[in-house]
Amino acid sequence: MSGDGEQDLSAFVALHGAALRASGVPELYWESLCRKLRGEVFDAGDYFGIMQVEEVDEEEEGDEEMEEELKKKPNPGNEPCFKVIVTNENGLQASNPNSVFLIDHAWTYRVEHARQQLLHVPGLLDRMTNLMGIDFHGEIPDEGSIEQVLQEMWKYNQTYQLSQGTAEEKVPVWYIMDEFGSRIQHSDQPSFATAPLFYMPQQIAYTVLWPLRDLETGDEVTRDYAYGETDRLIRKCVLLPWVPSEVLDVNCFTPEPSDEYYQAVLADNKEKLPVAINPPVYDKDKVFKVFTDIQQVLRNLTHPRFVFTDNEREADILYNFSHFKDYRKLSEERPEVMLNQFPCENLLTVKACLASISRRAGGPDGPRWLPRTFNLQTELPQFISYFQQRDRRGEDNHWICKPWNLARSLDTHITNSLNNIIRHRESSPKVVCKYIENPVLFHREDVGMVKFDIRYVVLLRSIKPLKLYIYDVFWLRFSNRAFSLDDLDDYEKHFTVMNYAPGVTLKQVHCEEFIPLFEKQYPEYPWATVQANICKAFAELFQVASAKPAPLGICDYQSSRAIYAVDLMLKWDTSRDGKRIMQPQVLEVNFNPDCDRACKYHPTFFNDVFSTLFLDEADNCHVTCIV
Repeated sequence: MSGDGEQDLSAFVALHGAALRASGVPELYWESLCRKLRGEVFDAGDYFGIMQVEEVDEEEEGDEEMEEELKKKPNPGNEPCFKVIVTNENGLQASNPNSVFLIDHAWTYRVEHARQQLLHVPGLLDRMTNLMGIDFHGEIPDEGSIEQVLQEMWKYNQTYQLSQGTAEEKVPVWYIMDEFGSRIQHSDQPSFATAPLFYMPQQIAYTVLWPLRDLETGDEVTRDYAYGETDRLIRKCVLLPWVPSEVLDVNCFTPEPSDEYYQAVLADNKEKLPVAINPPVYDKDKVFKVFTDIQQVLRNLTHPRFVFTDNEREADILYNFSHFKDYRKLSEERPEVMLNQFPCENLLTVKACLASISRRAGGPDGPRWLPRTFNLQTELPQFISYFQQRDRRGEDNHWICKPWNLARSLDTHITNSLNNIIRHRESSPKVVCKYIENPVLFHREDVGMVKFDIRYVVLLRSIKPLKLYIYDVFWLRFSNRAFSLDDLDDYEKHFTVMNYAPGVTLKQVHCEEFIPLFEKQYPEYPWATVQANICKAFAELFQVASAKPAPLGICDYQSSRAIYAVDLMLKWDTSRDGKRIMQPQVLEVNFNPDCDRACKYHPTFFNDVFSTLFLDEADNCHVTCIV
């Protein structure tokens, strides 16, 4: 290898070595891969060919009547089936360093943009319908063909995620390989492996293909669509989009996970639990020094008993934006220092954990105030069984897929397609929650009946005893289009988070204005009763979250205080005595919420929060104790 070549290779390995190792691409191929990427060498055509196979069911062979029937059909036989075979007359040796190939990507997109791209990118719909074997002869994209592609694409989709960038840039990217890559069939004993590689110099992703054994001319190129899954039941579930089957025999109950699950969450979170301390005692007129990096606090906290300090070492209160990890050290060295978070509070703020601890209140199905939720990483068979049972009974099967710990509706998708949900499991850890198909709607004069959600700020003063307040003002968010159970990718119809979407109107209604409007629309449901039920749900949630010792519950560290934003909706339900009721549905619990609107309209917001949490003086504050 020339000196330049060695330099190129070492630069390539410095950039891509970690990704190649993680994907299991053998080092034997790296030099050739580097050369092919630099020169954009797509030489798979010299070694492989695509073959069309007519599939005939064995039982149908020799049945003349059946053959006659088939001949009458416009397209005799089944849909075309393709396979990729080795065509090179010398076959292919796994030990040859050049036996590595690049597959181009025909379409790369984020799910929320798929429909628009099929509509507007010239030639895209035509290429995708061809690739997927869907009839499309028109020049102009039509809704029916687009809908079919959006359904079928989950059999062809692959995914990767960028490890750097903003939260938006880290949202998983989906892609469909070109006609060659998409024709490679599944096998439990695959002859090849594939892995996506984001090639930094060009800022383009390719798929890398390499052999797992020697192949002769005519041998089929296959890969394992459930690569890495060893459990038989999980493999069956993961392969469902290509090999349909029923898993109705799996019990769909999801009891609370074992103690080991919570131990693993703690270890994963890298939190060190505090030692037990005595509750700190302060002089009744003490002025507290606050160290914070939160601008909203710096600008709006004006209470005379709090002053700011730039020196973390002299602070009485640490009010941090990011998660605190080493509670042990703090509890041993400075037990009197208070802070704005609790050890193990991620049991509330991570959606998978929220669903787990909530089962303490409602058994395996969860409580009435939480939509039925499954963790796709650990409860996939139970979910599929539940989905298929609902399908059999003709019940609504709309679901919403959410990442465990992203806010602002990022990478969140509504669907009634089982294949779609199963494949979403590959992109990032997700939960799937029953989509609220019968929400309580609000009449907007400019739009009609729309979805809305409500955000309450909850103040947690202590765990033992449990002391919980709500801020007396709540915040409302509205959809911009009238609700109906279709157009599931229409963001402005199905989502309410509009303050981060560019160019989208944000409808604002203050809660004092909302209550009379709501009561006028629903005269039989006084807001005081609705809010009492909401508070009851919050109380139950925090009771179960603190019912067990850490890490199975929130840790009762005596110097911890916290505020959370709880987002919820109301849905129509039937009470045990047959009455139609508005049932609160907790959607998520947010750590360190954005309090911009709170401060703008209620300048005393942080004075109230700090008085309640750090001074134990709630009487003259805009808060209500609920536990």
